Amino acid sequence: MRRKDREMSREFGLKVIDKSRYGVLSMIGEDNEPYGIPLSIVRDGNNLYFHSAMDGKKVKIFEKSPKVSIAFVGETKIPENYTKEELDEIVKDESKAVLLISKVFTTEYESAVVKGKVKLVEDEDEKIKAMKLICEKYTLTKMDYFNMAIKAGLKRTNVYRVEIEEIKAKRKKYDIHGEEMKWGRME
Repeated sequence: MRRKDREMSREFGLKVIDKSRYGVLSMIGEDNEPYGIPLSIVRDGNNLYFHSAMDGKKVKIFEKSPKVSIAFVGETKIPENYTKEELDEIVKDESKAVLLISKVFTTEYESAVVKGKVKLVEDEDEKIKAMKLICEKYTLTKMDYFNMAIKAGLKRTNVYRVEIEEIKAKRKKYDIHGEEMKWGRME
């Protein structure tokens, strides 16, 4: 990681994964071409789960090359470190122009990137557990209907597991005084 001052802990990365609405799964496809796709992903311990159709581009890629990277983005926002009056003062002094780049035209963010290998889940109990976790994350208010849906769809669905081999987490965030919180600083 180039910006070590923004690196966060493994635990921080796991929290980013848990609150992310989706993850972008990246792999090397046919003819060594990159291929990425956003997916609904859930974490259970050190494993990530997602589902797919039983055939398709990613299914074929997984059969030949199971190595993947998955990027997750947590909270993002544009910081408001200066009032309009303060900005009007900054632009009067060209030596302060760097403040515009580092503290105005920027984004606060948190992210996690996982590396691992995709494995098709074949055990029916694990498949059901993974699908239940996915549904609880994305369709919690519909769980009364899960058992009927899983009976109808499980045989037509692939479920995949990625064991987290490596996780890198990163964050850019400012405190209430407009100073960047570096080196894992939480407050």
